[in-house]
Amino acid sequence: MATGRLCTQLLSGHDPGLPALFVSVGKPLKGPRTAWDLRELGVRLHWQEPMATQPLEAATKVTQCKYKRIGCPWHGPFHELTVHEAACAHPTKTGNELMEILDEMDQSHRKEMQLYNSIFSLLSFEKIGYTEVQFRPYRTDDFITRLYYETPRFTVLNQTWVLKARVNDSERNPNLSCKRTLSFQLLLKSKVTAPLECSFLLLKGPYDDVRISPVIYHFVFTNESNETDYVPLPIIDSVECNKLLAAKNINLRLFLFQIQK
Repeated sequence: MATGRLCTQLLSGHDPGLPALFVSVGKPLKGPRTAWDLRELGVRLHWQEPMATQPLEAATKVTQCKYKRIGCPWHGPFHELTVHEAACAHPTKTGNELMEILDEMDQSHRKEMQLYNSIFSLLSFEKIGYTEVQFRPYRTDDFITRLYYETPRFTVLNQTWVLKARVNDSERNPNLSCKRTLSFQLLLKSKVTAPLECSFLLLKGPYDDVRISPVIYHFVFTNESNETDYVPLPIIDSVECNKLLAAKNINLRLFLFQIQK
C-alpha cells in the first residue's frame, strides 16, 4: 500500500444514494478500521456527497410538451422532452392554424364543462345511491366459449340490480385483437309498480387507478324492459382496458340517480 496521504473508502457496499465516508491518513492502514480506531490514530473523517444523479423514475416519467396550450398533443418520457420541443411544429404555425386548433380545444372544454355541470345537477337529486361493484369473469356455455363479466346482486335505491360486461362486444377471440374495449349493461332484478327512471354512471373504485372518463347514461326501467342496452365502459384507451382485464376481478363504483317527476 502506498504511503503518504491516502484516501480510502471506509464503508464498502454502501447505498450509493447516501454520502460516502472517507478518511484521510498520513500513513498506511492495515486491515479494516472502525471509526473509533481511526480517531485514535488521529485520522480526519469527512463526508463526500454523492454526485447528483437523475432518478430513473424522473427520467422515464410521462410528460407533455410545453406547447400543449396551443394544441401540441405529444406526450412521452421526460428524457425525450428536449428533443421533441426543439423540433415541435406548433410554435411555427400561422395565426389561422392556431385559431382552428384553439377552437377545437374550446369545444372540448365546453363538453367537459357540460358533463361536470350535469353531474353537479344530478348530485342535487333527492334519491341518490352508490355502491362498489365487482365484475367477476365467467365463460358462456357455447361450444366456443366467450368471456363475460357479471357482478353479484346488489341493492341500491331499495331495488336489486346486476351489472354485466363483455369484451369487444362478445367477439369470438378478443385475445387476437390488439385493441380491446369493455361494454356493460345494468339489469333491474326487482319488480316495480311504476316506471323507474334513472341516470347512472360508473367510476373507478377507491382502491384502483384505472382511468375512466365519466359518461352519464339514462334509462327508464319497467317490468317489461328491465335491462339497458350494452353501453361503452368509458376507459380512456385500450392500454387501460388491458390492465383491467389482467386483474382477477374488476372493481368499480356505480352511481344511480332516480329521476322523480
